[in-house]
Amino acid sequence: MTDFDIAATVLVRTEGSLGRLSLNRPKAINALDIDMIGQITAALDAWRDDTDIDIVLIDGEGERGLCAGGDVRALYDQITAGHPERAAEFFRAEYALNLMIAEYPKMVVAIADGITMGGGIGLAGHAHIRIVTERSRLAMPETRIGFTPDVGGTYLLGRAPGRLGEYLGLTGSTMSASDAVYAGFADHYVPSQRIDELREALGKRADPSSPSELVLLFDETPEPAALANERAWIDEVFSADTVGEIAQRLATRSEVSASATAVLLSELAPTGLAVTLDAVREAREGNLRDALIGEYRRVMWFAGHHPDLAEGIRAQLVDKDRSPRWQPATIAELKPDAGAGARAFVPERPLFDRG
Repeated sequence: MTDFDIAATVLVRTEGSLGRLSLNRPKAINALDIDMIGQITAALDAWRDDTDIDIVLIDGEGERGLCAGGDVRALYDQITAGHPERAAEFFRAEYALNLMIAEYPKMVVAIADGITMGGGIGLAGHAHIRIVTERSRLAMPETRIGFTPDVGGTYLLGRAPGRLGEYLGLTGSTMSASDAVYAGFADHYVPSQRIDELREALGKRADPSSPSELVLLFDETPEPAALANERAWIDEVFSADTVGEIAQRLATRSEVSASATAVLLSELAPTGLAVTLDAVREAREGNLRDALIGEYRRVMWFAGHHPDLAEGIRAQLVDKDRSPRWQPATIAELKPDAGAGARAFVPERPLFDRG
């Protein structure tokens, strides 16, 4: 095993043929900052052509989760200080890393044990082998702060069964391990008590066994997915053309969960809901790179041209009054093309300089 700095925010080490990247901010549930993104990117660059490394493992220190997301408080400070271009630096670095993981020439294994949300989905959701445990809680909760899913989340949401993508994207609902596998956010369920054994096996694997074959030795069948039982009404409701029509359909449903969803949507930022609905549907076409480009247009529109993102962070994390003042305030006030402005926005600098 290589030596590493235990005080680092990302522990970079090698264990046999395994390159291991462990997020190391457990008190913050390993929330990502731009320095951590840089460390992960640098390690992946170094291991790309290293013949001693066959597999890369991404996990998190502590028992609370892989990663709770990005540093949205820093984003709030940048926006309110009038420096959205600084936010652009973070998003550009993060999205480039998301794409790098997806396209990496070596097998990337991610263990989404515990809380894995937002930026954590960007790390784990695009890995080649995605593992969850009984402690896993996955979500793209951006609409809770008046925002929209990013880090390639719309790509995953757009490929979920039926209309689960729209449902999960708009509500920000949390998925269990079973739900994550069912919705296409994870591949394998491994009990948390066997994770250390799995890590060791990946580092000491003997050819010709592949990482996928090794993981299958630890894989178990999770409990039935709760989302599967909700599919009928979700598919009917969330196939509607607009957020307003979704709200109208919810009002006609008798299911308790549908009624709860109606209440939830009425509390969230209408603009964020409209932008998210448009984003998930756009991301159904094209590849991950296309989805990231679409997300970048939308997040930079929010960062520099719409007040709801800063207001949502203020209400949830700064003043913590839980009383955001959305613009517009209600779904009924949304214009029919409410998501069009964010879709058409052209950032000053493109996400990817070429292509």
